[in-house]
Amino acid sequence: MPNLAVESLSLSHFRSHHVVQIECDPRPVAIYGANGAGKTNILEAVSLLSPGRGVRRSSAEEMTRRPEALGWKISAVLRKQDRLHEIDTWSQNGAARQLRIDGKTATQVMLGRVARVLWLIPAMDRIWIEGAEGRRRFLDRMTLSFDPNHGEQVLLYEKAMRERNRLLKERVADAHWYRAIEGQMAATGVKIRTARKEALAYIHAAQDQAETAFPTAQLTLTNSENIDFSDNSDDLAQLLADYRSRDLAAGRSLAGPHRDDLFGVFAAKDVPAKDSSTGEQKALLISLILANGRALKQQTGLPPILLLDEVAAHLDAARRAALYDEICALGAQAWMSGTGPELFEHLGDRAQYLSVTEVEGKSKVDLK
Repeated sequence: MPNLAVESLSLSHFRSHHVVQIECDPRPVAIYGANGAGKTNILEAVSLLSPGRGVRRSSAEEMTRRPEALGWKISAVLRKQDRLHEIDTWSQNGAARQLRIDGKTATQVMLGRVARVLWLIPAMDRIWIEGAEGRRRFLDRMTLSFDPNHGEQVLLYEKAMRERNRLLKERVADAHWYRAIEGQMAATGVKIRTARKEALAYIHAAQDQAETAFPTAQLTLTNSENIDFSDNSDDLAQLLADYRSRDLAAGRSLAGPHRDDLFGVFAAKDVPAKDSSTGEQKALLISLILANGRALKQQTGLPPILLLDEVAAHLDAARRAALYDEICALGAQAWMSGTGPELFEHLGDRAQYLSVTEVEGKSKVDLK
């Protein structure tokens, strides 16, 4: 039986859902229904039980149900080993979302220590062929799963970088104005780079130790400056100082962990992920999510919650069966969506099933 699972999920005025109550057990959750019925909205709600802006990276205002626009609330009971946690997160009138854990106001760092949630959604399918920002975000989600403090370090670094960029745009040349800001960037930047490298090491180890039906990826952390400053903040501070004249000309910071990129190679063929077929790229992402889950279980003793949106539609029957078998072997509560129950046939009674339909503009959820 899984050691981490959502036991109940309540949605109020969230996206297409007016009022929904879902009771579930630790098995995987197969959600099916027509496109636009509200399946992904359920996965998005579960994603908000972890730090950040969820699978769609939407603002709190965008998540509220229309036309009421009153705000929204998500409540969940999460079982973590032998302990139950009550999690409430909500937004009123478009304000930033608030969070309460076990009846007490909490931070998102605290939320990350309670629940580890990983996801794969269709928007991520082009991650290998589009810009570095998406790959960096993917890497940071993996890193955050191992280190709940990582998100806070990224926010602190970005805040300091915005201040430095303001000075650069205003053409401030006096080094005195930069030193303290660059010191803050260096202190947090080293922690960010170190955490990213550690996360990749965990992923590689998990891939090497497991038998999987999915292709493995060799991942390399690359950056524009080709300097490894992960062990010494003084090196990063000096790098920022050395780049200052160049950054003044550009009006922005050109070096640091915000320029990191993730280079992936289809290991079996020794072909860069960006040059692999669409199907191979999807399989690599699935493989990485599974490896992330196995690594987390090794590191923390607990499998994460997995969110897999429309993943079955892109796999043939054999690959679907292999995916479900690996999820069940991992012991993860995976929330998966698809257009019809036949996509989850191989799971049988190893899963629970939710049918989602749209009735008079509202999503209706039925346990099957």
